[in-house]
Amino acid sequence: MRTVILAAGALAGALSALPATAQTAPPSLAYVQPLPAQSVQQVQDRLRQAGAYSGNIDGIWGSDSQSALERYQQSHQLQVTGQLNQATAATLGLDPGSLLSASTAASVPPLPPSDQLRPASVRAIQARLRSLGFYNGAVDGVWGGSTQAAIERFQQGRGLQPNGQLNPATVTAMGLAPDVVAYR
Repeated sequence: MRTVILAAGALAGALSALPATAQTAPPSLAYVQPLPAQSVQQVQDRLRQAGAYSGNIDGIWGSDSQSALERYQQSHQLQVTGQLNQATAATLGLDPGSLLSASTAASVPPLPPSDQLRPASVRAIQARLRSLGFYNGAVDGVWGGSTQAAIERFQQGRGLQPNGQLNPATVTAMGLAPDVVAYR
């Protein structure tokens, strides 16, 4: 499950000024910000109201949410990016600023070092990274270099700071339930 991301500002604004024929390729570099679960629930609810989403309104951005967003974009003649950009948010009747402000309103304490995770938590993280195509090692519950490198690749692929450490933004972007991450 992936976290829905809101494509930010200047790049999206610059693209909207281009003729449609010049917009065929997405930009090669863009900043994206993960949305908190509460905002994801709002998006899922709006997609459900529009008839594009039939999954659970659970605040977890998974493949069903992603497909619904793409269907919604296509049916409303929006550029099908699979990302919640400003045009899609506006068409859904959502304010991008309020979706993002929910993430800054909730102050989440930093997580302890990853090597203090319980083995069951490490296995869940490894399995999730494997299902997303970022991890090829054994799902053995041992936090090691390959798990850390997979976290770093995941972070880089999601526009997060690629430090290889488990942090609240990474956990949210992975679509993991908070109770999955348990420490010794």
